[in-house]
Parts: sequence; C-alpha cells; structure tokens
Amino acid sequence: MPSEILTPHRPAHSAWRDLLELLASMRFAIALLTLICIASIIGTVIKQNEPWVNYVNQFGPFWAEVFGRVGLYGVYSAWWFLLILGFLVLSTSLCIARSAPKILADRKAFKEHVRASALRAFHHRAEGRIDGTPEAALEHVNRLLTAGGWQAKAQIRPDGTMVAARKGMSHKLGYLATHGAIVAICIGGLLDGDLVVRAQMWFQGKTLFTGGGTIADVPERHRLSERNPTYRGNLFVPEGRTGNTAVLNIGDGVLLQPLPFDVELKKFRVEYYETGMPKLFASDVVIHDRDTGEKTAATIKVNEPLIHRGIALFQSSFDDGGSTLKLRALPLRNAGAQPFAIDSTVGGRSELRNASGADADRLTLEFTGLRVINVENLDTAQAEAGSATDVRKVDLTASIDKHLGSGARADKAKQLHNIGPSFSYKIRDAAGQAREYNAYMLPVELDGRRVLLAGVRETPAEPFRYLRIPIDDQGGIDGWYRMQAGLADTALREEAARRYARSASSPDKPEMVEQLRVTASRALALFSGAEKATRDGTAAPGGLQALAQFVETTVPAAEQQRVSEVLLRIVNGGLFELANLTRERAGLAPLVSDDATRSFMTQAVLSLSDAMFYPAPVLLQLSSFEQLQASVFQVARTPGKTLVYLGCVLLTLGVLVMLYIRERRLWIWLHPTADGHGTQVQAALSTTRRTLDADAEFDRLSADLLGTAPPPARPV
Repeated sequence: MPSEILTPHRPAHSAWRDLLELLASMRFAIALLTLICIASIIGTVIKQNEPWVNYVNQFGPFWAEVFGRVGLYGVYSAWWFLLILGFLVLSTSLCIARSAPKILADRKAFKEHVRASALRAFHHRAEGRIDGTPEAALEHVNRLLTAGGWQAKAQIRPDGTMVAARKGMSHKLGYLATHGAIVAICIGGLLDGDLVVRAQMWFQGKTLFTGGGTIADVPERHRLSERNPTYRGNLFVPEGRTGNTAVLNIGDGVLLQPLPFDVELKKFRVEYYETGMPKLFASDVVIHDRDTGEKTAATIKVNEPLIHRGIALFQSSFDDGGSTLKLRALPLRNAGAQPFAIDSTVGGRSELRNASGADADRLTLEFTGLRVINVENLDTAQAEAGSATDVRKVDLTASIDKHLGSGARADKAKQLHNIGPSFSYKIRDAAGQAREYNAYMLPVELDGRRVLLAGVRETPAEPFRYLRIPIDDQGGIDGWYRMQAGLADTALREEAARRYARSASSPDKPEMVEQLRVTASRALALFSGAEKATRDGTAAPGGLQALAQFVETTVPAAEQQRVSEVLLRIVNGGLFELANLTRERAGLAPLVSDDATRSFMTQAVLSLSDAMFYPAPVLLQLSSFEQLQASVFQVARTPGKTLVYLGCVLLTLGVLVMLYIRERRLWIWLHPTADGHGTQVQAALSTTRRTLDADAEFDRLSADLLGTAPPPARPV
C-alpha cells in the first residue's frame, strides 16, 4: 500500500492570529517608523510643492517624471505615506490593546504567591536571623517598608509569612503613554493633512482646478464647503481690499476654500534694522464676521497668528498687490527705433510687435513683481570677478553670496546697502516661451564704477545674470544707449572710422589713413554684428567674441596675440569717436579725455559687447512707480493640532517615566527558627534594570532589615 504524506490543515483563525501578531509586533512598528524616517528625509532633501519646471531642471525629464509618479514632490500627502501612517496607528493601537490589560492587571498584583525557595534564585538576595517572634518581625518589616515608600501585602502561610512589596509601578504607564503618543500624533497628522480634503473630492465629486482667471469665475465643483473641518491654504489680500477665499494647493491643481468671514487688509508694514534688513512683517487687518456682523481689528505678525472662529491666520509672506509702473523702453540693435513709454501694473501685460507686425513676431510683456527694498552686500563684489562684465557669466547674487557663508569666513567685512527698487518681468514669444528679467531703477557702484543692472535668466531655477550698463556724465545711461544705437547705424560707424583714422594716423604718412579707415570700419562692423565671422559653423552675434572669432579664423596662431591687441585699440578708438558723434547729434559737448571718461569708455565697451548677448529686443527702465502691497496669509483649520500637542506631552512624560522610574518588587519570607527563639528572614529584589542605584538600595534595605552594617560600595 503506497504511503502518503499528509500536510496538516491550518485553521483560518490561526492565520488571523498570525496576522494580528505581525501587526502588533515590535519589529513591524519599527519597520514602519524606519520607512517614515526615510520618507521624511526625502521630503526634507527634495523641495516640496515646487513648480514642475524646477524639478525638470534639477533631475531631467525622465527622473522628474519618475519621482513625480511616486509622489516625492508631495511626500507628506502621498497615498503611500498616508498608508504607512495608517498602518502605524493600527499597529500601535493593537500593541496597546494587547498590552494594556496585562499592564493594568500587573499594577494591581503584589505576586505574594511566590515560593520561598525561589527567592534564592534572584540576583539581589539576602538571608539572616533577627531576634523576636515572627509577629514582631512582621511589625518591623511593615515599619521599614512604609518608611521606604513601599506598598506591601502579607500572605500568612502555615510555615511562615510571605511579604510582597512593590515600588515604581508607574514605569509601565510610560510604555502606554509613549505608544498612545504615537497614535495621537499620527491621527492628528492624518486629520490635519489633506486626507479629509481628498475624501471630499472622492465622495462629493470635487475636482482640482488647473486653469486661470479670477476666483469668482471658478466653478462650484472646485469649491469646498464652508463647514470643511480641516484645511490649510493661502489667502491673498491687497491693501485696501478684502478676501474671503483661501486657495488649497493639491498636486498640480487647486481647490477653493470659502471662509466664514472677510479679511480686510488696512496696511502691510515692514520695519527695518539700521543695515536695511527687515526685522518685522505685520498686517493690520479687520475681520468682518458675516454671521454676526461684528468687526474685529487686529494685527497679524510673523509667529503671532490671529485665531477667529477656530481658524488661524498666519503672516506667511507678502507680495505685490498691483503696483503702478511707469517704464521707459529702449529698443536694442535697431538703428531707427526711438525710446517709448509703457504704463502698466504688476500682474498686467503689454504687447510688443516688430516692424512687420506679423503674429509670429508678437512679444508679450508680463510684469511680475516690484521690490522697493533690495539690500545687498557690496563690500567686495568686484573681487575675483575680473574686469569683464559678461551677461552670459556675471551673476550679481553669486558675486555677493561668495562673501557670505559659515563662521569659518566670518572675518569677511560686510557692507550692506539698499540698492533701491527693482522690478521683474517676462518676455513671452508667440510660441509661449518666456525669459525672466530683473532690472534696477537706480545705479549702484561696482568695481569702482557706477552702473545700472539689468538681469536675465532662462528658468526660475537659475540665478539672474546681470548686464552692467555704465552711467554717463549726465547721470543716466543715455550716453551708452546712444552708442548702442549708433553701432546699428552704418553711416555713423563709417564716419567714426574716418575720424579715428585721421586722428590715429601720422601726418607724415597720409597713405595710412585710408588703410586704417578700412580696418576700423571692418572692426566696428564685426563688433556691431553687421559682419559675421564664422567658426565651427557658428557665428557670434557681435561684441568682443566676434572679434575673437575673426582673429582665430583669419590670423595665423603666431600673430593672433599681436593682432588682437591692435584690433582692441582700433575698436576702443572707433567707439570713442562714435560716442562723440552721438553726443554732437544730441547737442552735447565732446567727451574730455580724463580718468572719468576712460573709466566710462572701458565699461561701455564691455557692456556693449555683452549687450549683443542680451536676449531682449528692448531694455526697460523704471521711471516711477506707485506701490500697492499685499499680504499672503496662511489660513488653517487644524482640529488635529490638539491631538498632536497631547501626543507631544504624553511622549515627553512617557519617556521621562521610563527613564527615571524603575519598577521594583521585593519579597521577604519570615518563618520561625528551629530553636523557636528567633525569626529566619529571606529577602529578594527584582528590578527592570540592574543599576548601581538598585544595588545600593537593596544593600541598605537588607542592612536595615537584618540589623547589620551595610556592605562596602560595590565596584563599578
């Protein structure tokens, strides 16, 4: 008969028991806590809820998409993070449910049923004889334990008396407190996260709004209920206006949260230190309660929120509320164009068209910001920067920041200056591509020269790169701009070349004038971009780089250094004559050959060269402005905050209790001696941790109990 191997069948309740054991186990909870710690590190390293383009620039298109799909850009609201928190709550709750009855029962038990023979197995034990009857010995033990703060219970047995005492029974309550704290903090975090908001989206059909326009035009399906129990959003309020709808950023869209009151911003205030650095941001507001009609005036400061009807308003940030801008637009690289004025507001738009007027040539100006105060450290901005100012390389922020940093470089002197107002804008082409620009209203002194700064960057993740435009003897940039426009005028370039040839030629060599004129004319044409020098299939738009390409492609390597120096002298001389020609047309006196003129011309040559790479067709100057500020409040209704605070208190108390309160149990066995003239005593101590304090305590207790001298201190 063939033998069979029978596999025992596991009942279903055994599988459930194993699952509950796993969920309630310490290793499972530690694994969950480890995952939460790793996720928190990721959420700290990777900036959360940034624009998508920032992540593409940082990680590249492929990894940006991968990281986005797993929710690394919103770790604390990702489904898997909330799932981990949920399982941690479940695991810790099961742990408490399983352990709490045992702990509470153990707190009530004295464990007086211990066998007398088992006392000899304890680490802390003592044995001896005392005079007197067992009744007198029991009275002595009772007085001794009461004085020591012990709770005791005696069990009378036929052959003696077992006294069981306990002390420090709050130790295990610390275990319950710490586990309960984890549950409270996690539940509070889940309540104050966007889990409730997402639940409303699932069950009430709410969807994210991804379009643009005004708040009033957003459909109802993108709005949450005014009775929403928990949310955290931003409220934008300009000065002199009111706001009553917060914006909740979730994923790649937003939801609108109506408030039960209106917030009117009377005034946004900024106070500064003597250095010009801000020290206070405050908003004077009036709360209009729509239900009661009550008006409440208050001031909201950083770290001093206003709480009204359970909703907290924090001073989160500030922004422009629609300031009025008056601008002067200077067309670049266009010989016949004239400067023109633009009036707009921050947040507004204007259109630019080329002479053709075609839609493909249409550009849109988008004015994005105004900063009235700009405090920078300009002490050593020129250090290690070299003499060239290249719009492709020069970064004002980097040149300033390299003088700041850790305490290891604290010996660097700092000179903080307010360099005046600046405004930012974007120029967007017909295809929707945009670059961001930032320009200062007032000149600053860098490298010993007064210059006007005009910055540009390709993406928000990059720092601005600044073009330095020199200030002329009239206190403006008109001298530089006339030279820039003159470079685009062929007739002016030719006249400047002729004047330079006559002034630079020796009177006894008139045949050199024409040759020098031709050379100067071609050098200015290369510098202006009218003539191209191609190298490796590319041609520089003009400037010093065009001259460098011309030398490298047409001059032998052995002669390039000498020819470069000659061309630079010719270009500098030709531009000086061009500057005087443009001044004559403007009715101004010629430039005087002194140090100030030489400094201006040096910076002008570099700036004109760099301007060839400035990607905008116009240069915008801020003529005047009327500032209108706005406050950005963080609006939060956080019912889970109380649970989180309670959890923090429980966690602190629990840890302190477990660290500084030790559970000790003491057993004393009393029975008559064989001769009947005394009492035999056995004592044993059990403690959760063997420490020197426990050793000393038992030594004192046994000495007092047996009436002997305490033993010498035990070695560490």
